[in-house]
Parts: sequence; C-alpha cells; structure tokens
Amino acid sequence: MTHSPRERGATLVIALIMLVLLTLFALSAMNTGTGNLKIVGNMQSRTEAMSAAQEAIETVISSPLFIANPANAVLNACGAANTICTDINGDGTTDYTTLLNPQPSCVAKQVIQVSTLNLANADDVGCTAGQAQTFGVSGANTGESLCANTVWEITAETTSALTGAQAKVTQGIGVRISTDNMATSCL
Repeated sequence: MTHSPRERGATLVIALIMLVLLTLFALSAMNTGTGNLKIVGNMQSRTEAMSAAQEAIETVISSPLFIANPANAVLNACGAANTICTDINGDGTTDYTTLLNPQPSCVAKQVIQVSTLNLANADDVGCTAGQAQTFGVSGANTGESLCANTVWEITAETTSALTGAQAKVTQGIGVRISTDNMATSCL
C-alpha cells in the first residue's frame, strides 16, 4: 500500500493538536479550581470575622460594664479600651481584633411607673425598695419607680491582620437599669 506524500505525518499533527487541547483543558480546570479555592477561603475568613464580632457583642452584653462605663465596656480588653482579641485556631496568637466602635450607647430610656410594676415579682419589688415617702408634699409624688427601661446599641468592627477580612455587626438590646445608672449613662 502506498501513501501519498501529503498523507505522511498527518497522524502526528492531529496528535499534537489533541495534546495542545488537552493541555488547555487541564490549565483551565486548574485555574477554575484555584479561583474557587480563593473564593471559599475568603468566605471562611468573612464568616470567622462575623463570628468574632458577634461573640464580642455577646461578651459585652453578658457583663453590666457597658451600662456603668460604656467607654470601657470590655472586662479584659486587649491593647486599648473596648477591644477584644480572638484566637480562632487555638495557636495562642490573635487572629481577629474586634473594636466596639462607636462605644455602646443608650438610644432610648423610659422610667418605669410604680403602677405598672408587678409586686409579686422580686425584680419589680427591687424597683420600689427604698422609695422615698412624700406624705403631704405637693407635686413630690411622680409615680416613678427606681428602675428604667433602656435600649442600647452596640457595634463591633472586626478585622483580621492575616487575611484582611472585615465584618461589622450592630445589635440592639433592651436592659432594665436603675434610674441612677440611667442618669449617668443614658444622656
């Protein structure tokens, strides 16, 4: 069987074309995988930052410090006031730094009237204990108890020095406090 000179090497050319196409497919798959890996890593960093911010808020509202001293609301601050350091992976180094910015603030306040208290409830009785008696003094009885309902806003900003991930969480919380604390903290 004889082959024409034009047919010689056609198999080699087709094989080289197929090899180039397979190489392009492999490079495309590798680039897609690398891109997806970066996306997932960024999502994980963002989720960790959100968790650190939420944990900081929960830590702050678990302590009455934010009511008495909003400028220094964190019990064991790291570095500066109102700063919480979080170690996500347990290696002893700070992975995320959370700052309460702005400091916790009282956004609403209302003194509770004695007539609305349930005196069968121990917490409500505490709002009347030590209430001054105003027998016969005109205009002295306001009907207000020693407690107030307040609404606080706490914002936590978290940043990762390693990945640059950032998250900001704002949460409101209703707290019953004494009217003395209300007078000093809820301006």
